[in-house]
Formats: sequence, structure tokens, C-alpha cells
Amino acid sequence: MHSPSDSSAPAQAPPAPVSGSHLGMPAKLGLAALAVCALAALFWPRGDATFKEPGGSLYDANGRSATIGPHLAPVTLVHFWATWCPPCIQEIPALQRLTRDFAGHEDFSVLMVAVSDSNTKVRAFLGRGADMVLFDPSWEVANRYGTDKLPETYLVVNGQVVRKFVGTTDWDDAALRQEIQAKLKGAHPSTAALRQPGT
Repeated sequence: MHSPSDSSAPAQAPPAPVSGSHLGMPAKLGLAALAVCALAALFWPRGDATFKEPGGSLYDANGRSATIGPHLAPVTLVHFWATWCPPCIQEIPALQRLTRDFAGHEDFSVLMVAVSDSNTKVRAFLGRGADMVLFDPSWEVANRYGTDKLPETYLVVNGQVVRKFVGTTDWDDAALRQEIQAKLKGAHPSTAALRQPGT
């Protein structure tokens, strides 16, 4: 082998110009990085963008492994919160009123996911309602959704996240309730398997 400083190497003709169809390695790497950024921008959850509900492993109130999928109705609010989060505590009564007022809609549910919280504290705060809470001890599922601050809520329709609510939300707001009603009209009917936790 020879190095560029080897004076005994015969002189070579300058390389032929590179055609537009053959890119050098730096250009290829640059294009690849650009493609990755474009895909991330396309699929990263933000604002009101629609994306597929990402799922992930959680725990139920009895400490058993659980996933979100079996707990989803055709229209579901997936609500990330915690008892150590003051705005979350402030928001819960309005969310409970919404749950109660929509109880007649079998295709609607509110799934509360307690993040980095304890079963004991959740049970002390919610009472019997704690039985329906799932737990995300290390933010795994919350982060998959795009959540790193609490509270945040996702409106999931037929397995697709169609809206993200950042921070405390007024669940008594008439326009917001009408939006949920409209989603219920267009949602697929529920099935028994969909509504049975742990199946």
C-alpha cells in the first residue's frame, strides 16, 4: 500500500468528474440524516396531530402487568396524571364529572394512568375509583405518547390519537364535550374483547 506522501508512486490522472447520480459518502450521510429528521418530524406526536396509539407495558391496581389496548373503547381519553402533581389534583373533579356524564355511552371511556406514583396514594385520593387506574412507574408509556410533563390527555379514536390536551383542561367546557360527542358518532362500535381489561 502507499500513502499520499509516497514519492515513488507513479503520477495518476486526476479523477473523472463525479456524475450527479453518484454521491460521495458525506453527501449520502447528510441525506440519510435529513431523511431521519423528516420521518421523526412526521411521526413524532405533537399538538393535534394524529398518530397511532403506541401502547406499552403498565401495571394495574393489583400489581399485574397490563397494556393499554384492552382498556380502550372506540373513543377514549388516556389521561396521564399523578397525586404529586397539583394541577392534576385540581383537574380530576372535572374529569370525574365528564366520566359520570358520559357513563351512558358504552363506546366512551376515560383511562387514567398514574405516572411515577404509588397505589397507596392513588387509592387514598380516588377511593374505589383507583381500581380502574393503570400505573406507569418509570414514564415508559407516557414518554411513548410524547408526554414529559403532567397532566396531559390524549383523545384516542379507533386506536388513533386525534388530539392532545396539554396541561389542565376544562372538561366541563360545552364545546369540548360536543367534540367528544361528534367523535362518538363516527367511532366503530365496541366489542366485548375491547372492553375487557387483561384480554
